[in-house]
Amino acid sequence: MNLESLRARFHGDLLTPESAGYDAARRIWNGMIDRRPAVIARCTGPADVTAAVRFAVEHDLYPAIRAGGHNVAGLAMIDDGMVIDVTRMKGLYVDPGRALAIAQTGLTWGEFDRETQLYGLATTGGLISTTGIAGLTLGGGVGWLMGRCGLVCDNTLSYDIVPAGGEPIRASAEEHPDLYWGLKGGGGNFGVVTSITYRVYPITTVISGMVLHPFDRAREVLKFFRDFVSAGLPDELIVYAAALSTPDGLPVLALLPAWCGDLEEGERRLKPLRSFGSPLADLVAPMPYPTMQQMIDAAAPYGVRTYWKSRFLRDLPDAAIETFVEFAAQRTSPRTIALLEHSHGAVSRVADDATAFPSRRAPFDLVVISVWSEPAEDENHIDWTRRFHSGMEAWSAGTAYVNSLDQDDRGRIREAYGANYARLTDVKQAYDPENRFRRNQNIQPSRQAATP
Repeated sequence: MNLESLRARFHGDLLTPESAGYDAARRIWNGMIDRRPAVIARCTGPADVTAAVRFAVEHDLYPAIRAGGHNVAGLAMIDDGMVIDVTRMKGLYVDPGRALAIAQTGLTWGEFDRETQLYGLATTGGLISTTGIAGLTLGGGVGWLMGRCGLVCDNTLSYDIVPAGGEPIRASAEEHPDLYWGLKGGGGNFGVVTSITYRVYPITTVISGMVLHPFDRAREVLKFFRDFVSAGLPDELIVYAAALSTPDGLPVLALLPAWCGDLEEGERRLKPLRSFGSPLADLVAPMPYPTMQQMIDAAAPYGVRTYWKSRFLRDLPDAAIETFVEFAAQRTSPRTIALLEHSHGAVSRVADDATAFPSRRAPFDLVVISVWSEPAEDENHIDWTRRFHSGMEAWSAGTAYVNSLDQDDRGRIREAYGANYARLTDVKQAYDPENRFRRNQNIQPSRQAATP
């Protein structure tokens, strides 16, 4: 690959296998991913992104896009080819008067929160602060604030993007509205997004933490969790349940509430959850919003080996709880987490076809996150994760969250988008007809998708 023509119009670093810093630049969150690109183009701004995309088109390359690098499938890295890396693009402008934040896509959620909290503002982010804003947003984006504020993509007002044609454009409700719709959940299929404008909300102090119960009481705790969330929660409250281990290796069933409204009302609403049963520990307390965003960071540091399976569930009957507990009791690593995310409120009041993200009605999302360190253990942990996922299939809502799909889930992309998939292939045809951006959970252009 002759990079001289790119160097002449590129201000960032072009890292090749001989470059200092190359190995650090190709390192991403999932330690199972060990790929060696021919070049990593570390962009300083939209002009560099534009130059890199045009170079890819001129040389018939199919680049990967690196932002946070937190995707479990490792889609940010490829072997031999080109990576367009936006991690140095960390500009952020907050307009408190209009409740907007314009953010470049190299930011992580921790960096985004640090700046917006200067003004007492926040928007739905992920569950781990080291996650990049770009990937989470483009895949839809669940998070602690989604009951009150909706998904991350529900709060995006525009996207600046360099599509396969190489000309920067802005997608919004007024400009390129079809692309704007597709970017709200359609992933990195349409080009390299350089900045996103978000709606932000006055949120500073929240109530969150964990209530830890002994794992031998997991069945009754999960039945309480199901009944508690199903009885109807205020938008300000999200509650998750998780099978995990404490730092000293003790298996527990944790309830994880997140309240983002009036604190006195929150204490009242959380009292039944905190008084249920005989917990080992109640770690729930008022805290600054960024503290909640960082509270499980230590469970998922960069470089861990990890494999995921996920599916939305239409309900959580006793039989589903029994199956969940049976598999969770057999976790093959103490670092593994089996998570049940409850969804309601603002998320569910958006029509299924209003954004590319279609999964608005399923109340629960099962996410099985296996985490370990030794390569020799890969097969054991992967096999258990797959069996757990298959064991819960009887209660599947028939949909999946695209951000939770792993390397072997390419066949589930249609499942992730459901009835919205056909429209997404039309958007892909309009903005990337040659499928230049295919190093992702790929949506094929409509003409290719129609080919047997």
